[in-house]
Amino acid sequence: MAKNQIQIKDIDISLIDSFKNHPFKVNEDLSFFELRQSIKNNGLLNPVVLRKKEDGRYEMISGHRRLLAMKQNNEKTIPAVVKELTNDQAIIEMVDSNLQRELVLPSEKAFAYKMKLEAMKHQGKKIDTLDPQELKLNTVEKIGLEFGESATNIKRYIRLTYLIPELLEYVDKTVLNRNEPLTIGIKPAVELSFLSTTNQQLVADAIDYNQATPSHAQSIEIRKLEEQNKLNEEVLDEILSEEKGNQKEQITFNRKRIEDVLPSELLKKDKRYIEQYIINALINYSKDKKLERGDAYDLNM
Repeated sequence: MAKNQIQIKDIDISLIDSFKNHPFKVNEDLSFFELRQSIKNNGLLNPVVLRKKEDGRYEMISGHRRLLAMKQNNEKTIPAVVKELTNDQAIIEMVDSNLQRELVLPSEKAFAYKMKLEAMKHQGKKIDTLDPQELKLNTVEKIGLEFGESATNIKRYIRLTYLIPELLEYVDKTVLNRNEPLTIGIKPAVELSFLSTTNQQLVADAIDYNQATPSHAQSIEIRKLEEQNKLNEEVLDEILSEEKGNQKEQITFNRKRIEDVLPSELLKKDKRYIEQYIINALINYSKDKKLERGDAYDLNM
């Protein structure tokens, strides 16, 4: 066998483990179904890439979707290329192979870039180049060069790894569903990533409550308020209720006039309790008006 010839082996699927902290999701969508059918009809044309572990098992480097498809097709073995790789080499190859996919979520890029950056720093990875200018690039710039991203964008993506899952999901929705009304762009997400996890959760709750996400300017304001120890639930609701250019017109009320007609003991309650009280009052008012008109049969009593 030639020295550089790739050897493909059939490996027992039960001996293969997923890559540790694998940042890429395996979605069982239409393309995955088509992959299963293709494998069922034609066999696996593109072998997976594994590395041997010290305990005799194997770690998946590239091919998590193909492995799941083979499992669901009740296959017992899978064609694989087994490589000898250090931990850092394995991370770099895993990231490089998966970032070639057609659809990569912001969260996937975030953790993948972070893993690759740390691995490259560990081993002092070099980029083979004939251009002496490229040798002057720092590690982040080298990653950007490989994937067609600016160093600034690489840093922004990596910063997303500091977001709680609830907020990161809103960032992913910018790619998953163009018609999704609640999304957070990369720049505002970066600002929110500097908040404490407690305050990030407050933001996530406020988004859910107000059905509105912060703009870049609002995210900057939220970050400043935390630095000043002025960030709380009420302030967040006020910020997110502000009308933005891409949102529907907000209905506003005179707060004092409403408080003047509410029971005094009610004003001591949580504002969301007050809101529900007002909603219930409006529902009852609507029912009374229908009774006056004689169309009580429309009511779901």
